[in-house]
Amino acid sequence: MNIRLTQIDGKLPNLALMKLSHFHKAQGDNIFFTERIHKDLFEPNYDLVLGSSIFKFSEKARQTFKRNFPLSFIAGTGTDSKTTVEELIGVDEYEYYDYDIYPNFKHSIGFTQRGCRLKCKFCVVPEKEGKNKNLNSIYNIWRPGTEKKIHLLDNDFFGQPNWQDVAQEIIDGNFKICLNQGINVRLIDEESCEYLSRMQYYDDSFTKRVLYTAWDNFKDGDIFFRGVDMLEKAGISPKRLMVYMLVGYDKNETWERIFDRFNRMVARGIMPYPMVYDKDNKPLKKFQRWVIRRYYQFVPWEEYQQKKQTNTFNYELFTS
Repeated sequence: MNIRLTQIDGKLPNLALMKLSHFHKAQGDNIFFTERIHKDLFEPNYDLVLGSSIFKFSEKARQTFKRNFPLSFIAGTGTDSKTTVEELIGVDEYEYYDYDIYPNFKHSIGFTQRGCRLKCKFCVVPEKEGKNKNLNSIYNIWRPGTEKKIHLLDNDFFGQPNWQDVAQEIIDGNFKICLNQGINVRLIDEESCEYLSRMQYYDDSFTKRVLYTAWDNFKDGDIFFRGVDMLEKAGISPKRLMVYMLVGYDKNETWERIFDRFNRMVARGIMPYPMVYDKDNKPLKKFQRWVIRRYYQFVPWEEYQQKKQTNTFNYELFTS
């Protein structure tokens, strides 16, 4: 068969497509992998077209892809489909990945566990994956012969039954890891903080010592900072934390509450990263740019929101 595999969104390698590529190549099928959602003028017809989308906000891209490939099948966390790779290929478990479709990716990537302890209404993980379960060891994820740098995609690393064993494997193996999906700062304890303090954690480019976490609900302020305090006591400075703050989801949310979260984090040296739930909310999108691009360090929000948004921003206007 001739098969087209399409990564509709996301900047990291797509594990579902890597699994599918590995499986179908083993069956002797021809694989064409691309991130293009449009059909090229001279592109051939395929026996099977599969697309993967991980973000809900990519609906327009999914619609475009479907118009170009009406008989395609799209799945992933950004869709309503609950179909797994294993169900598609008809096996109970498949943990083999084709890195060849991402020739420029030099690290390793994978999950040590799937599932989550929580049931956040805005998250699809508990519904699709259920309770926490162990999946892989660090050495099974790492590609021998490559640098010991691993992108861990675990949604709830410390929720898996044997997280201590996995954490010790990271430490003893001298691995550098990016906990890409973040840690749940509300559920950590002194033991998990102590293990984290001995890990070589990095951002997704492996250039900065960064831990990702989240503060989504205003009411969780006390428990959020309890976790921040525990991390700091274990030697992990708040300056190492990048915190995703969900905005535009809570029906009781106000600008006062948004800025309460933002200001309390900035006061501790934390890096906030607003995540706008409603992508069409222009004021919140503008707030997101103001924070992510660190414009708040140069211009107050009241002044910034009056400025006409352009593709570039003149720092000198506010620093001269």
